[in-house]
Amino acid sequence: MSVTVFAFTLHLTLTVVWTSAEGPLRVIGSPEPIFAALGDDVILPCHLEPLFNVEGLTVEWSKPDLKPDPSDPLSRVDYVHLYRDRREDLDMKIQSYEMRTQLFTDKLKYGNVSLKIMNVTLEDGGRYRCYIPKLKSNFKEYKESIVMLIVEPKSVQTTTETPLLPRTFQTPEPKNETTVKGKKPL
Repeated sequence: MSVTVFAFTLHLTLTVVWTSAEGPLRVIGSPEPIFAALGDDVILPCHLEPLFNVEGLTVEWSKPDLKPDPSDPLSRVDYVHLYRDRREDLDMKIQSYEMRTQLFTDKLKYGNVSLKIMNVTLEDGGRYRCYIPKLKSNFKEYKESIVMLIVEPKSVQTTTETPLLPRTFQTPEPKNETTVKGKKPL
C-alpha cells in the first residue's frame, strides 16, 4: 500500500475597496482659492466623499482654460498630472509641469487625490480640474472639481509690523499740564 501526499501553498491577493459611509461618491476640491508665493510648493486639495479607494482608477489634473492649438489638427490638451494604471503617466504631461507635480500615492486608498506643485511659477496660476472619469456616479459634476490657484510674487508679503509714519505727520506740542486722576492739574 502506498500513500501519496500532495503539499502545496496557496497565495491569495485581496484588494479591498471600502467606503466610510453610504451615498453617492463625489470629488470635492477647495471652494476657496489657494494662494501660493512664486517659487514655493503648493498643494491643491481634492478628495472623495465618502472615503473611497481610488488606487485602481484614473485621476486627471488639467487646466481647463488651456485649449489645443487650432492651427495644429493633431494637437491635444495635455495634463498637469495624469495617474493611470497605478502610476504616473508622463506621455501626456504638459512639459512645463515635468518633475514638478505629484499625487500622494500612499493616500489614494483613502480618497485623497490632492496635487502638489513644486517651485510654483506665475504661469501656474489659474483654474485646475481634478477629474476621475471612471468614478461610479450618475452625475458628471460629481466626478470632477475645480480648484483655483493664485500665484503672488515673492515681493508681496504679509507683515504685522507697524508701518512708518508719513513724513508730513507732526506730533502735537506737549502741554505743561499733567492730569492725574482725582487731582487738579499742576
